[in-house]
Amino acid sequence: MTNASIKQTIESKTTRWRLLTHMRALVFLIVFFSFFDLFTQLPIMSPFAESLGATPLLTGLVVGIYSFSNTIGNVISGFLTDRRGPFRILVIGLILTGVSLLFYRLAVDAWSLLAIRFLHGFLAGLIVPAAFTYLANVATEGKKGKSSAISGAFVGLAAVIGPAFSGIVASKTNEVTVLTVTAACMLILAMVSLFLLRNNVPTSLEEGEGKQTMPIRAFFQQANVVKAFIGAFLLMFSQGVLAYMLPLKVIHLGFDARTSGMLLSTFGVTAILIFLLPTNRLFDLIKPTWTLAFGMSAMGLSLVLLSQLDLTSLLYACMILYGVGFAFLFPSLNSLLVQAIAPAHRGKAYGYFYAFFSLGVVVGSGLTGLFAFTPLQGFLFTGVLLIIAAAGSLLVEPPVMKEKQVE
Repeated sequence: MTNASIKQTIESKTTRWRLLTHMRALVFLIVFFSFFDLFTQLPIMSPFAESLGATPLLTGLVVGIYSFSNTIGNVISGFLTDRRGPFRILVIGLILTGVSLLFYRLAVDAWSLLAIRFLHGFLAGLIVPAAFTYLANVATEGKKGKSSAISGAFVGLAAVIGPAFSGIVASKTNEVTVLTVTAACMLILAMVSLFLLRNNVPTSLEEGEGKQTMPIRAFFQQANVVKAFIGAFLLMFSQGVLAYMLPLKVIHLGFDARTSGMLLSTFGVTAILIFLLPTNRLFDLIKPTWTLAFGMSAMGLSLVLLSQLDLTSLLYACMILYGVGFAFLFPSLNSLLVQAIAPAHRGKAYGYFYAFFSLGVVVGSGLTGLFAFTPLQGFLFTGVLLIIAAAGSLLVEPPVMKEKQVE
């Protein structure tokens, strides 16, 4: 091989590497705004529903129906991603979600708001499974854990920035303005993706590979996949309990909503630091089964301590511990899923995965409300549940063929 051909090959590989880096960066940005869309709704949707005359029951439906329809969207997105490839579903999901966000301007009463919420949740559910399937398939072998950690950092950033942004903007304007800004971001991302990703989708992500059929029950016959699904459910179950109970505990201690926000931000910032600092290399060095058990145990212990402690400084320490647990659990779930499922079926796997995410939020907040748990009872119940699940995840190991992906 001549020097010229060697140079050309090196330049070609360098160009390809830069292109994939830019594409990954764009998909990370899509992940951020997908969760930004979710988290910006948290402080504003209840007041928005009440301003349209919703009863307490209808307000609860308006808040919860998003997660219900989002679950349906997640599952459908998984099937479509495997059949059509993540590029098409990403762009379609971004465009339709952006348009659905503009529909909030048309809400004239609580019932019309409920219908828009259902549509918004369903269409937003198309984005995330496609985005994570893309990231999993283009991640370098041996660095998939680090890639999952970086994506987790963008989720964490959305959790920190989203509620603060919507609270500030809504207080100065109104709820519709917040949703319109998010819509504009979604539509801009769709246009950029259309031009940047359209002709540069890796062949392994193109349509065709996913036409192989795989029965649904096969996903639930894989120990690591089941662990990932249960972990996703419990992760967001605990988040639902935390979002429901922490403000009540803080008020009971004589503090205001600002303290609740600071405590939640503490856990988010802690998780982001672990995701982005060199600590993210641990997720490729340690088996995900162990990091999953550690993360779930840390979250469980933090909730048990939250149920017992009253000093503000100790509450902050509990939230730091919760953030450490979250940071170890989230990439572990992704790694288990990626290792167990072949690329041709990762769309469906991520569809179910994020469906369990959505269900966890609904069940977590709903169960605590249904049984009228006090903060002490809610935190204690959830913490013990997480610790038991962590122990169970170590006891249930896949058979000898655990490294083989589902084909």
